Amino acid sequence: MNIGEIARRAGVSRSTVSYALSGRRSVSPETKQRIQAVIDEIGYRPNAAARALKEGRTRTLGLVIPPASLRLTDMQLGFVASVVEAAARADLDVLLSPSGGDHDRSFERIVSGRRVDGVLLMEIRLEDERVGRLRQAGLPFVTIGHTADPHGTSWIDVDYAGLVARCVHHLADLGHRTIALLNRSPELLAAGYGPAHRAQAGFAEAVRQRGLSGIELPCADDPAAGEEWLEQLREHHPDVTAVTTVNEAAMPGLQRGIERLGVAVPGELSIAGVAARHWAEGFRPQLTAADVPALEMGSHAVELLLERIATPTHPHRHLLLAPPISLRDSTGPARPD
Repeated sequence: MNIGEIARRAGVSRSTVSYALSGRRSVSPETKQRIQAVIDEIGYRPNAAARALKEGRTRTLGLVIPPASLRLTDMQLGFVASVVEAAARADLDVLLSPSGGDHDRSFERIVSGRRVDGVLLMEIRLEDERVGRLRQAGLPFVTIGHTADPHGTSWIDVDYAGLVARCVHHLADLGHRTIALLNRSPELLAAGYGPAHRAQAGFAEAVRQRGLSGIELPCADDPAAGEEWLEQLREHHPDVTAVTTVNEAAMPGLQRGIERLGVAVPGELSIAGVAARHWAEGFRPQLTAADVPALEMGSHAVELLLERIATPTHPHRHLLLAPPISLRDSTGPARPD
């Protein structure tokens, strides 16, 4: 059974059946009922279209991801996979849509085309125009990360400020007095990318509390930049004995730089950070890190979004995740002066 056969039996055009199933244009209640009667009579399968017609829903969630030109980090890929898995458990599909740069038209089609019942929005900035656009459209949404105003939306986020501060305190407890932050790219900082700014704030506050010397050096999100970052650190800041990082994408380059320059970790340089667990365990030596629960985040995000879809007037909920620091082999006592 296809749309053409449903249209023939219902005495309507193929486009009318398509509009009735997708909700992209209005169709009279009488026509919808006639189309539904055909679907019920024939036992059309898969039944997602029939349910959508009955419920006035698409049974599809939109997941807005960074532009396709950018390589997603392991953490981001894990989150995308967990969203798809959680949606499948609820018998829902996921429509991926890039945003940013030349991809804003794709985001606008998600918002204005009513292709989805709700949206999960990744990579949130402190001031994010996409949040305002979704509010304006009245489309249920949940953000992964949160804006400067944390109260007006439902969101799930990682406590980057708190986790980076805990990494600094751990390193300070080991006797390190000069610590560097390997942050995200200058472009993301300039754009107001939330995790980069919160990592910066958490680092600065912990350094102040412990009376340390703190060096903050942003780094592009790629391995080559990570290797160059280490070279610059060793050349211009030879007194640094410890690093904390939130730039997962740069860490393969950091690893290469350590090996090429013959830096002993943790003997000469201790490293701690925020990263996906499997990546932290793949670092050599294994990375002391707050293991970001990407799979758990995706599942919780879908749950929050389904709540917003079911009860749009329900008070917003916020989940701030702060996983424990897993102590591994990349951190040790500061070298004697």
